[in-house]
Formats: sequence, C-alpha cells, structure tokens
Amino acid sequence: MAIVFTHLRSFHAVAENHGFTAAANALNISQPTVTTQVKELEDRYAVELLIRRGRRVELTETGAALFDISRRIMSLHEEAEELLLSSGRLTTGQLRLAAVGPFHATEMVARFLAQYPSIKVSMLLGNSDQTLQRILDLESDVAILAHAIDDPRVYTLPFSTHEVVVFVNDEHPWYARESVKIAELSTQPLILRETGSTTRRAFERAAQEAGVVIDPLLEIGSREGVWKAVERGLGIGVVADFEFVPHPRLKTIRIADVEVRTEYRLACLLERRHSPKIEAFIGSVL
Repeated sequence: MAIVFTHLRSFHAVAENHGFTAAANALNISQPTVTTQVKELEDRYAVELLIRRGRRVELTETGAALFDISRRIMSLHEEAEELLLSSGRLTTGQLRLAAVGPFHATEMVARFLAQYPSIKVSMLLGNSDQTLQRILDLESDVAILAHAIDDPRVYTLPFSTHEVVVFVNDEHPWYARESVKIAELSTQPLILRETGSTTRRAFERAAQEAGVVIDPLLEIGSREGVWKAVERGLGIGVVADFEFVPHPRLKTIRIADVEVRTEYRLACLLERRHSPKIEAFIGSVL
C-alpha cells in the first residue's frame, strides 16, 4: 500500500513550517486540505505523527523519523523538477551552499554564477560542525569544510590547504616578532573561536601533539568577535593565513616549530554527488 505523495508532502510542510496554517501557505492550498491529508496519512497507517499544541505542532518519534525521510524525498523531487525544467542545461533552480567562511565561498560562487547566471544561490555560514550538519540534514546541497570527513555518507574533494598563524595587536610585546614556538602560547591569553571551529581544532591538535596545554582566556562564536577582542588588546587570536585581512593595528606571527594547517574541502552527500547542480558547482570551481 503506497504512500500518497500529496499526503506526504502535506505532512512534510507541516513539520517543516511548524504548523498547519504556515504549511498551507507554503503549499498554496487551504488549511483544511492540509489537515485532512495529514489525518488520512495517520489513520491509514494507524500512527501518530504530530502532536497539536494550539497553533503549533510537535513531531512524535515516528513523525521525526518520517520527517528525516521526507526531507530526502522532497529534495530529490525538487532536483528532478529542476532537471526536467532546464532540460539538463541548468537554466533554472537554486543551489544552497554552506561554508565555514566567506573567503573561499564568495570566490566559488562568482565562478559558478559566471557559468550558470540563472541559478539562484543562497549561502549559510557557520563553523565546521554546523556546516557538515547542514548537508546531512539536507538544508544545503554543497558544503565548504576545512577538515577531512570520516563519514561514509559524505563525498569530499580537497581544493586547498592553509597555514594557521596567530595574530596580535600593535601594543603586544610580540608585535615585532616574525615567529613564536607553540610552547610560548601556553602562557598567553588566547582568544579562540567556539568548539567546532576548524582553525581551533587544528591548533589544539598541534598543541596536544607537542605536549602543550592550551587554556583560552575567551571563546567567541564569530571571527569578527575574535578580531575585535585582539584589536582591543585582550589577547592573541588564531586564524588561517588566507583569512587574515590586513589591518593597521594587527599583525600575524608564524608558529615556527610545529605544522598547523587546515585543509579545505568541498563536500556533499554521497548519494547526491551526481546531482546536475552539484556536479556543475564542483566542475566550475575545481
């Protein structure tokens, strides 16, 4: 007994939009139609998918499991429609990009749009953990990550590696130095990104391998916040060299005695690697 696609689509819209009214608006159909279709789906399989709480709904355990599946189905349905509408020429559709930072991402988007100007591109920024989760949750089609992924569900391709450096403001005693040893950093007030940041992960791994204990003074959840804290003289920051933007009061210093590097990679779900728009994006930037 097959699931009726329209019923599954209505359930998905309710789960995605957290309510029946919002789902009806998203689907451009009446709310009673959405309510009836979800109720028929529940009755047909004798399950409870949604818990109604006023105007909002919550997913049951079964509903959450079905929502994970419906996200994949709707994503593939969208890709199929885009492919058919464009006759394989990618003249319509949307590419959703997740990235750990804007530096590589904006350059890649520019290259892609130069070849496929009719495709709409949206971009979400976050740390590596958040960015990886966005492709696993089908919130994004392609991700730009800064470390290798050991996950059989994910397909990745390397495209660049970069040195991790520290940076200080012009009042710091190290401002005139060109390099430091990693052990020296254990006595300095460090301003680091949040746990999940690739740069922080690479830095802490190198410190651990060198037997150096790193105890940050501040953890800040954005690059801008770290930069502002270092500029104000609160401590020393850590950054991939290509991400450092020249500033009259800030200067980078190499870590001389250990190799601290980040490896940037393109990633997508393995099952979606042959999606026309994903292949087109990868082909345009590599």
